[in-house]
Formats: sequence, C-alpha cells, structure tokens
Amino acid sequence: MGTQAPPSPDAHINGTKKSKEQQKIDDWLPITSSRNAKWWYSAFHNVTAMVGAGVLSLPYAMAELGWGPGIAVLVLSWIITLYTLWQMVQMHEMVPGKRFDRYHELGQHAFGEKLGLWIVVPQQLIVEVGVDIVYMVTGGKSLQKFHDTVCTDCKKIKLTYFIMIFASVHFVLSQLPNFNSISGVSLAAAVMSLSYSTIAWGASVDKGKQADADYGYKSHSTSGTIFGFFSALGDVAFAYAGHNVVLEIQATIPSTPENPSKKPMWKGVIVAYIVVALCYFPVALIGYWAFGNSVDDNILITLSKPRWLIAMANLFVVVHVIGSYQIYAMPVFDMMETVLVKKLHFPPGIILRLITRSTYVAFTMFLAMTFPFFSGLLSFFGGFAFAPTTYFLPCIMWLSIYKPKKYSLSWITNWICIVLGVLLMIVAPIGGLREIIVKAKTYKFYS
Repeated sequence: MGTQAPPSPDAHINGTKKSKEQQKIDDWLPITSSRNAKWWYSAFHNVTAMVGAGVLSLPYAMAELGWGPGIAVLVLSWIITLYTLWQMVQMHEMVPGKRFDRYHELGQHAFGEKLGLWIVVPQQLIVEVGVDIVYMVTGGKSLQKFHDTVCTDCKKIKLTYFIMIFASVHFVLSQLPNFNSISGVSLAAAVMSLSYSTIAWGASVDKGKQADADYGYKSHSTSGTIFGFFSALGDVAFAYAGHNVVLEIQATIPSTPENPSKKPMWKGVIVAYIVVALCYFPVALIGYWAFGNSVDDNILITLSKPRWLIAMANLFVVVHVIGSYQIYAMPVFDMMETVLVKKLHFPPGIILRLITRSTYVAFTMFLAMTFPFFSGLLSFFGGFAFAPTTYFLPCIMWLSIYKPKKYSLSWITNWICIVLGVLLMIVAPIGGLREIIVKAKTYKFYS
C-alpha cells in the first residue's frame, strides 16, 4: 500500500488549508475517499471502461465502412485515443502539490472556473449517463438472448422484463462506496470482455466464410450508404470511450513527489490498450470476413451455434456490462453527492447514498426500457459526446495549458486530432439519429 504525499495533494485549495469538515467530506466522496490502488487496478478498470458493448457492434461498423476505410478508422482511433489518454494521465498532476481528480477540474484549470465546468460537465454527463442507458439495453438483450438460447421451448419474455432483472443487480452494487470497492467487479468484467470477444471471433473462425458473404455496402442507395458510414464512425467512437473516467481512476492511485501516480497509471493504460487491441481487431475483422454485410449490429446475435457457447458468451457480456455500468456510474454518483453535500448541505451518509444512487439506477432503467435501439444509440452517443471528450478535448486542453510552439510536432499532432474529432462529432450523430428514426417507425413501446 502506497503512502500519501504529505500533506494530501488536495489538502490545499488556492493556497488555503481545507477545513477539517471539508476534508471529511472529501474522504467520504467516491472519487477521493480511497487512494491505495495499484497499477493493475488501472489496467482492469480501463479495460472495463473501454471494452464495452461497442466491441460487439464492430463487425457491423465494418460492414458500413468497407474493408479499407474500416481498418483505417479502427487503427487511427486506437492510436489517437491512446495519445489523448496519455495526455490526460500527464495532466493529472501537472500543478505541483495538486491533483485533478475529476475531468471537470482539469477543464476548469484549462478554461477557467465557470467556462471549464460548462464545457466538460454536460459532455461528461451525456457520455456517462448515455453509456449506462446503453449498457442497461445491452444487459437486458444479452439476458434475453441467454434465456432464448438455453430454453428454446420456453415462453418468450419481453425485453422490458430482462432490463428490469439486469437493473435489480445495480440497485445493490451501486451502494458500494468507491472505485476501489468495485475493483473485484471490475476485474471480473475485464476477464469477461476478453472471454466473450474471444468467443465472438473464435466462433466466427469456426463457422468460416459464409457462402453468401457480400463485402459491398449494406445499403443499396447512395444516401443510405453515406448515413450508414456516418453511423459506423459513431459506433467506433463509442468503442473507445474510456477517457471519461480516466482521471477518476487515476485519483485512486497513491502519489508522492518521488513516485507520481502517472507512472503506475500509464503502466496500467498500456496493458489495457494491448487487451483492447486483442479484443477489437479480431472481432471486427474476422466477424466481417465471416458474414460480410449480413452481420447483425451485435455479432453474438448473428452467431446462433454452437448453442452452449453463444449462451455462455451472452452471460459473459451480462457480467461485463454489470462492471462497466458501475465504472461509468461512479463519477456520476460523485457529482450528485458533491452537489448535495457541498452546495445543498445535506449530511453525508448511508441514507443520502441509498436515495441518490437508487434514483439514478431507476432513471437509466426507465430510459433503457423506453428506447432500446441498440446500434442507433451507440452511434448517436458515440459521435455527439464521446468524440469531444475522447478525441479532441484533451488536445485543446493540452494546447491551452502547455502552449506548444506553432508548427512543432506537438502542435501539428494536436490539431490533426482536433480536426478529425470535430468531423466525427458532426457526422456520427446524423447517422445515429437516422437509424433511430428508421427503427422507431416499426417500434412498439415496452415490447
């Protein structure tokens, strides 16, 4: 267990010591309450945050993009997001004696107290709440697929009920106080993500290239192809979305001037990104190779045999999205509890935690039951909020804080990321929204 830097890195605000009351509140809040994580906590938290439901839609994204653009987008996204993640890890402790434990705190340092809050918090909330809604849908759909695969003669049960069953787990797990307390859940989730990804591409290899595998674009109209392309970009953006919780994960690692938290954090990130590559590339490329453009928006739905293996893979997905939901919910809990305790002066305690967190779980469950358009949700959220927080906001902060020399390598690299990220933010939600509208035409509520 590491030692704290004396005084604790966040024990001073603007040069004045925090009051004991203030410190007590910080010791209670989820993000700052525990700082004894090891580097491997960073590895599996990042895997759990990154490798989510998005990996299962990558063959579908490839079908919308085609071989050349698809591979280019996947590789570019991997490189750009690793670079922006490195920037965030570096910026966590760039001010001596201070730690930016939350994304919005870094935003406030870069853009100013008020503007930083308004730039970062809405986007971060859209990402985290959006991911949790999508994971509610994914958890429910995977439970339904497991039930239908194991019990073919059973009566069909509505997706709504499966989402409620999935949500019931979170009413319990959401009461765990902080990141370190969910490390067991997160580790199980990280192992599961590697397992079901391996099953997805392994079963595709076993099936081999299908006789009717067509590698042309899914849509036969030009407009459909363009919108599909936009939508697929959003799917890929969604798949690389771990940045929204990276500072909060780093905040749990101990730090001293001799051994800053960025060293163990970066070690964990590298391991996580290797795992991400091992999950993403085989699933995307082999899934598309086997089925062509007839692949579903969730590869496990396309793979129906062997039954026992697909049932197991769906169960693995359920366990994984349970962990992922918690990783993304923790910063939201932290924001809610910070406002209630620091601004509205509610007394911190079990009752406050029980009410706020249960309300949040119920809210995400309700929205998931109402709008379960899986792939449309992925690309809409992927473009609308993930592109800024993952692809270019860290670059803007870097330029704003470090001010690299014009036309230097750092300056050029950051501007390339910003331009690509802004384009992604503009086009991906258009494709996602169109897909939601198309699916909504034939949709029956709470079916």
